[in-house]
Amino acid sequence: MKKRIAMLLAAAMVVSSMATAVSAEEAAGDVTLPREETLYFAGQQWGTVNSYNPIGTNQNNAMAIAGGPSGYRTIMFETLYMYNFMDGSMIGLLANDDYAWNDDMTALTFTIKDAAKWSDGTPVTGADVVRTFDIGVEIGNGTGTGSGPYIDSIVADGNTVTINAKVDDAGVPLNPLKLLDFLSGTPIAQAAWIDTVYDRCGGDATAILNDAGDDVVYSGPYGPYYDDDQKVVFIRNDEYWGQDASMWGKLPVPKYIAHTIYADNAAGEVALKAGEVDVCQQFIGNVQNLWLEEGLPISTYYEEAPYGVCLTMPTAWYNMNLPVLADNVALRKAIAMAVDYDSIIANAMTNQSPSFSDVPRSLMNPTDGEQALFDHDAVADLQWAGNDIEGANALLDEAGLVDTDGDGYREYNGEKISLNAVCPNGWSDWQASMELVAAAGDKIGVEITTLYPEYSIYQTVFVDPNQTEYAIFMWSPDAAGPSNPWNRVNQFMGLDYVGVANNWSGNWGQYKNEEADALIKKIPVTSDPEELKSLYTELTKIYLTEVPSFSLMYRPSVFHAVNESVWTNFPAGDDGRNIPPADCTDGYGIAALYDLELVG
Repeated sequence: MKKRIAMLLAAAMVVSSMATAVSAEEAAGDVTLPREETLYFAGQQWGTVNSYNPIGTNQNNAMAIAGGPSGYRTIMFETLYMYNFMDGSMIGLLANDDYAWNDDMTALTFTIKDAAKWSDGTPVTGADVVRTFDIGVEIGNGTGTGSGPYIDSIVADGNTVTINAKVDDAGVPLNPLKLLDFLSGTPIAQAAWIDTVYDRCGGDATAILNDAGDDVVYSGPYGPYYDDDQKVVFIRNDEYWGQDASMWGKLPVPKYIAHTIYADNAAGEVALKAGEVDVCQQFIGNVQNLWLEEGLPISTYYEEAPYGVCLTMPTAWYNMNLPVLADNVALRKAIAMAVDYDSIIANAMTNQSPSFSDVPRSLMNPTDGEQALFDHDAVADLQWAGNDIEGANALLDEAGLVDTDGDGYREYNGEKISLNAVCPNGWSDWQASMELVAAAGDKIGVEITTLYPEYSIYQTVFVDPNQTEYAIFMWSPDAAGPSNPWNRVNQFMGLDYVGVANNWSGNWGQYKNEEADALIKKIPVTSDPEELKSLYTELTKIYLTEVPSFSLMYRPSVFHAVNESVWTNFPAGDDGRNIPPADCTDGYGIAALYDLELVG
């Protein structure tokens, strides 16, 4: 492990006592939170918080309400189990460690920890789990759309909870894997609070989804403290149930969790270098230079590239609501073939990713376990490494997508093919990738212009199944979790999410393929390794032939860079603790908050 450099920042603390909480009024403006009690983040929260409603939508409250490739973020709203992507384990949080299947895997049973409490002091019970699922199905939130197709019901007898799977006509469960996803990916809300929201909204689903949740009850170690358009701050609940011996046995170390809302990655990086940020979840080009050349007390999970754990593949999704894309496989594949991925990896990713020559594209991430799940030889002729301008042009010519009016751009049905390539503003590595997608279009006679809306706008558009505003847009499929790689494959080509409103779950391009969907549905109930390999191989063939989307890079699940000027003892790949590089907030990564130490 690289040498940990320790030094305290000299900063004036404008507070009367480090043990005294700063008031919400003081937190506004220029007054600083107690530095030795505050863990500062960057790269998670973009834009002003919309709500604290865990059963709602469009909350834009990433520090409190976010599920991602490294596990659900549980500083405020807790899941039943925590996923650890380093070893695939599930660690009990609200629930006790052991869960059990019945013989035919149609039902899964677990118990809630006796010690688990809500922030109002009342116990967490099985009824809370049931109500969380039921309201999700009723109003169509993320839980409802993600779990509703696979879970028939959840029932509770006190603290004993049983999840019943939906089954086919033969009584076979549709997908046992999705029941496991519910355990680690669904934040549990208090039944009594859900009823309060339901009543004040008159049972109207839209009103419930958009309720601000200012009175929300939570079970996690931190609660709301202050937020505006400049920052969001959470304060530790010193009555948090997790200090019970059945859980952590103590409180997390920082009293405050704070996130300044930076304009872009560059601003966040400047703050990290200055010691104003302790934990940075954003891409930093040539991150190794921060310690090798600048001598800063900054480190990553691994000393060498890719510096994190590559589990996901940010992907360009084609919008199948646009006929020019839905009707032209040749256009979709030609654009994908023409993109210079080596430039994305070298420049946008500064080599913090294996290339597609090193790990040829498929439906799998670059880990050894997933790469072993398909027949590489069987799909080799369908793969492309990129920058194949000649091949892309030949494909378009053969499809009859040609330039007939001499303006340099090809036409479809007599009109110039004109597309946009979209990702959130300030996500610098994604923006650099979209620029290279646009550049590929220029080389093959397809007009592609870039568009970078603010994330607060972007997130409302790409989840709309009927949107025609974005033609090619970026989002990452799942990286790790109990149901992967199945869930990622379903996100790429499954029909479950086609036409679903507020769709955060998958198939954002609305691609439809009945053959692929039938193969996808066989995987969760297939246990034979050779049969699984055959299924994944056939799906990879379809994906590489149809090209409903194309991944632009392999990427660490989350970026995890830390400045140890104030806090130290962050997780590292060689420290033996098995805490994942999940920014001290996601899945089992939150265990890091209990081990932090002040420098000096």
